[in-house]
Parts: sequence; structure tokens; C-alpha cells
Amino acid sequence: MDKYNIISAIGIFILIGVAWIFSTSKKDVNWRTVGFGVAIQTVFGFFIFIVPIGIKIFLFINDVVVKILDNASTGVRFVFGRLALSPGIVGDNGETSLGFILAFQGFPTIIFFSALMSVLYYLNILQWLIRFFARIFSSLMVISGAESLCTSSNIFCGVESALTIKPYLQSMTQSELCTILSAGMATLASNVLAVYIFMLRDQFPTIAGHLISASFIAAPAGVVMAKILMPETGIPVTLGKHINIYNEKDKSLFEAIINGSNEGIKLIIGIIALLIGTIGLVSMFDMFLGWIGQNINSIMGIHFEWTLKALLGYVFYPFTIIMGIPLADAGVISKIIGIRVILTEAASYQELAIVMSKKMLIYPRSAVIAAYALSGFAHIPSLAIFIGGTAALVPERTADLARIGFRALVAATLACFMTACIAGAFFIKGSVLISG
Repeated sequence: MDKYNIISAIGIFILIGVAWIFSTSKKDVNWRTVGFGVAIQTVFGFFIFIVPIGIKIFLFINDVVVKILDNASTGVRFVFGRLALSPGIVGDNGETSLGFILAFQGFPTIIFFSALMSVLYYLNILQWLIRFFARIFSSLMVISGAESLCTSSNIFCGVESALTIKPYLQSMTQSELCTILSAGMATLASNVLAVYIFMLRDQFPTIAGHLISASFIAAPAGVVMAKILMPETGIPVTLGKHINIYNEKDKSLFEAIINGSNEGIKLIIGIIALLIGTIGLVSMFDMFLGWIGQNINSIMGIHFEWTLKALLGYVFYPFTIIMGIPLADAGVISKIIGIRVILTEAASYQELAIVMSKKMLIYPRSAVIAAYALSGFAHIPSLAIFIGGTAALVPERTADLARIGFRALVAATLACFMTACIAGAFFIKGSVLISG
């Protein structure tokens, strides 16, 4: 253990303190929920990074996911040919790659993984896992059955997790609504993991295992931050109860595959639309900001970078320090985190891949911690998606969801940083690093 491990460990409590400062009711914070939430994350982090059997399981899961991803790529190559070949890969007919093309190599795998998740749901495998973690959360963290079920569902699913508790949404307290939004934005859905694994696996061979473990750690982190920023002041209807999943199950296995694949296509279209729109708007904003900045630089005789990425980098710089990222890499990582807030985690993971390929990071721990810090939907475009998706299920709570939305986004962002702190606290020489 070195000084950076200690800084990461202390960072957990600094983040809790930041959340407490902005709490809506400091006296109502349930510190048992906070304590057990941190304990669950700590145990998981220790198991993955330190315990030998945990490391073996981690590497096994990483290898399984990579093999599944390779199988998914088979269908993509059949449809798109050379366009689907990753750099360095030679096709069956001797074709060579045209380079990394996100639209033809990364995004299509979402269809495969969406179909796979749909099949696992049809076979009741996902339901069993969701109920297992829901019981742990509700029993130890003293949160309602609806909150725990939706939170555990977010480990495996995305915005559709709200469907699992659809009958209870209307009667949920504002604190419960904040929790389900925060947990949703703090975690990554299984079907989009494939894209980020695809982006980073050449520079970061164990990225699959890290992203999966990050989603498990982030779920209780999302609850912790939500319950500090907006503590429970009412009495939840499902408090102390283990509720069943609201099941809208497909009628056959083939229907599950069709519906899962269609959902994957919708998700791809949504991601592409967000990236094209937000990247274009940010580029235009940077153009005007740069024009103003040039004049200011000339007047003041300074050399300041006037871009949104740079400005957000300064905002998040202190957080990269408390996560345990060395000073030499903190500036680069803070800008990548800034990218996530506006341009989604897809753009930030792609930027991390570029930074790693150019060997711009000095310390291996920086890449690992960054992978955990970015592992969530905690960004402005996602806020609209989660509020809109949940409001569609319970229109009468739209005003409440809109009112607490930004607070949930802050909670999710702090939860992602807490997840990174957990990884940083246990990241030591000999643990699971970049290459495994």
C-alpha cells in the first residue's frame, strides 16, 4: 500500500462530506444506510483486487465476456465485411481492417448483447440475480423493497429497470425516486458494456472485468449518495418488504431474441443521435468560446485553453486528486471526465482509449481509476433519458421527477467517483492491473 491508496480511501469520506453539505435534510441522513453501502463496496473491492480467488474469478469473467464479444463480432463481420474488422485483424478472405470505425465495429455489438440479455430474462436467470442483490440491499442498507429491486436491476439493465417496479412508482417518496434515478445513472447497462470493451480492449485487455465489477460497486454507491443528498423523510410503502419483479415477459424464446435485438437497434439510434447532436453543439460552442478566449489571452498575455473540455477539466481536477490519481496524470483524466458530463460516456471512453494508445498516462493506476470513474450514465443527455423514460411509466409524477433530476445527476456523479475511490484504495502492485 502506498500514499495513493490512502488518498483514495480518504477520498471516499471527502465525497460523502461533499454530498452531506448539499443535503436537503442533514439531520435525516440515515448513517446505517451510508455505512453499509460503503461496506458492501469495500468488501467487493477487496475481493476483486486483493483476494486470490477473487482475482481468478475476475479474470475468468473478463475472458468469458471477451469471447462472447468475439462471437458477437462474427455476425457483424458477416453483414459489414471489412468495415467490421478491428485494426490488426485479418478477415477470412484475407481482407485487412480499414481502421477503427465505431459505427460498424462497436455499436452493432449492442444488438447481440441486448438479445442475450433478453434471452437471460426469458430464462429467469436475470430475475434470480436481481432478487438476490435486492435482498442484500434492502436487508443491510434499510431501503425500501422497490428501491432495492430497481437498484439491483440497474446492475444488469438500463433505463428499463424502472419497469421492474412499475406498480409502485406512483406511491414512491421523493427520496425513493431520487434513489432509482441516481442508481440508474451511476451504473452501466450490460448491453452497452460491449461498446466500451471494444474501444479499450487493445490497450486495456482486462477492461471487461473492470467495467462489470464497476457496475456492481456503483449500485450501492448510487444509493449512498442519493440518501445523503435527499434523505428519506417519509415512510415508503414497501419499506421492509421484499417485492416481486413486475414481469412483462416474452411469450417465447424466439420472441425474446426479436424484441431484444429491436431494443438494441433503438438504443444504437439513440446513442448515435446523442453523439452527433451533442458533439456538433459542443464544437460550435467551443468555436465561439475560443474566439472570446483569444481576445482575453491577447489582452492579459496568457495562454489559456478556451474549450468546454478544458473548463470542465478544471472543475473536476480536485476530484481526480481525491480519487488517488497521481498529479502527473490528473490533468488528462480530469478533462476526460469533463467530456463525459456533456458528450456521454461513449465519447469519454473513446478519448481514454486514444490517450492510452498515445501513452499519455504515466501511471497504470490512472487508467484503472478512470475506467471506474467513467462507468456510469452520469451525464446531462442521460438525465433527460431517465426522467423521460420513468415519467412515461408514471406521468403524474413528472413534476417530481423533473424537480429532483439534477440532484440525482449530482448523486450519480459522486457515486461514480466513489466507485473510482474504491478501486484506487485497493489498487496495489500485483493486483489486477491493465494486462491481467
